[in-house]
Amino acid sequence: MAALYVNLRQRSLAERILFGILALALLVLGFFFIAAALVAGAMLAAVALLRFWWLTRKLQKTEEERYVSAEYTVVERASPPPPRLPLRQ
Repeated sequence: MAALYVNLRQRSLAERILFGILALALLVLGFFFIAAALVAGAMLAAVALLRFWWLTRKLQKTEEERYVSAEYTVVERASPPPPRLPLRQ
């Protein structure tokens, strides 16, 4: 693998300033790239979590609507009186 080595002691002052500005620009550009990537990743994660929440909410609603729920009272009827038959004598 080829490596680039810049010996700054043998360079002129203008070249050293130019290399310094270039290195600073690369650092700033790298910082903003990483910041933008983190923001984009956070936004994608938020969208994915929101979508997951929405789907689970929708599934819970349909599951709740599947059953009928109501209040009721159990009414027990009295047993009918025994039939009146003539008494045998």
